[in-house]
Amino acid sequence: MNDMIRSMEKRRSIRKFKPDMPEKEDIRLIVEAGLYAPSGMNRQATVTLVITDKEKRDALAEANRKIGGWQEGFDPFYGAPVVLVVLADKSCPTGVYDGSLVMGNMMNAAYSLKLGSIWIHRAKEEFELPEYKQLLKDLGIEGEWEGVGHCAVGYMDCDLPARTERKDGRAFWIG
Repeated sequence: MNDMIRSMEKRRSIRKFKPDMPEKEDIRLIVEAGLYAPSGMNRQATVTLVITDKEKRDALAEANRKIGGWQEGFDPFYGAPVVLVVLADKSCPTGVYDGSLVMGNMMNAAYSLKLGSIWIHRAKEEFELPEYKQLLKDLGIEGEWEGVGHCAVGYMDCDLPARTERKDGRAFWIG
């Protein structure tokens, strides 16, 4: 089996991170892996916000917590110091699918760099809020954008979770 497939089989969602910031070059490589994800008709109609500022990261976590309905003090990013937010251009019919591929590439890249990651939802709801629409404007991002997901990244503060068995009956061969 080749190394890429082996890595995809071993990668797991991590729910406990160290507070230490990963190397900037590793974050850059993860983001770049996302930029190379396939996209419908090569439109490349996604953007990624790279959030490493603790105050902004914590504000985003709080918005996510409220949307998710969790108790005060819960961190939906599990302590990860980096949050990569993927957004899709609402005018692109394949935008959310393309953004999902970006997320997958970034999570696999993180694992290859010995970092943990997890996909966290509710970006769609966050980026409908006025303060996050304003953030996009402040960054010079024009148009209408839909949040696809957050890729929370950092050094694992736990063992790699055990592999769960794959369900049978999910692949059908024709021919």
